[in-house]
Amino acid sequence: MPDKPLFRIADLRLSLPDMTRKPLFGAAPRIDILKGLSFDLPQGAIVGIVGESGSGKTTLGRALVRLLQPSSGQILFRGQDISRLGEAEIKPLRRDLQMIFQDPMSSLNPRHTVRRIIATPMERYGIANAKNRAIEVLERIGLSARFTDRYPHELSGGQRQRVGIARAIALDPAFILADEIVSGLDVSSQAQVLALLKDLAADMNLTMAFISHDLSVIRSLCSHVIVLNYGVIAEAGPCESVFNSPQSEITRTLIDAIPLPEIDAGWFDTAETAEAVA
Repeated sequence: MPDKPLFRIADLRLSLPDMTRKPLFGAAPRIDILKGLSFDLPQGAIVGIVGESGSGKTTLGRALVRLLQPSSGQILFRGQDISRLGEAEIKPLRRDLQMIFQDPMSSLNPRHTVRRIIATPMERYGIANAKNRAIEVLERIGLSARFTDRYPHELSGGQRQRVGIARAIALDPAFILADEIVSGLDVSSQAQVLALLKDLAADMNLTMAFISHDLSVIRSLCSHVIVLNYGVIAEAGPCESVFNSPQSEITRTLIDAIPLPEIDAGWFDTAETAEAVA
């Protein structure tokens, strides 16, 4: 890892109101989501963040891009602590902190064409010829110029997710958060999107945090992995080390949950099943 990582996280804590226990009058009690996380994100690396539902991985991702403000601790981005910055102070940095959302259909404006979706961020940051550059970005992620005047509902799920990726890279960011972005795609589209992300990260020297509950996806894409369990880091390190020699019970559980490619011989036990396959 480089001496100066893009992100350095120190004792990060974040709590949110627990609306399930809110009294009739007064504020809701707060529940601790992140409980003192410390780690580095190396420049140019794709780091996987994994864990079961409720482990805090999405909360951590949103804290990194400052969609959520931490309760305490530090988020050092290029050496600058951004954890306590107000919206006016964080706005100039948002160009470098981009996000790809899980559901492209809900994150893309259904009334805007693909060209406008990609060009709007560039226009807001004063980039010249934004509409023409939108075509270049679109072609960069594997869609031709004929898609520019289409609307999100006219695209397949994989194509919509590519548009979300195009919007994220349009400003040449330093960091991209990808939150469960292939969970809703079929296996073929997943493989294409993962290959695209890997190529973009290498070409643009991007640092990326890839959130997933699927360790098989993490292993195919990421160089490092952080395993969360109820808001704490259960394990972290290079993917190969974590996969080959898991040190925590939660990591072993997640690895055991990876579907195996072998066909279960017992599946053919019944004559009805064998006849149906034949």
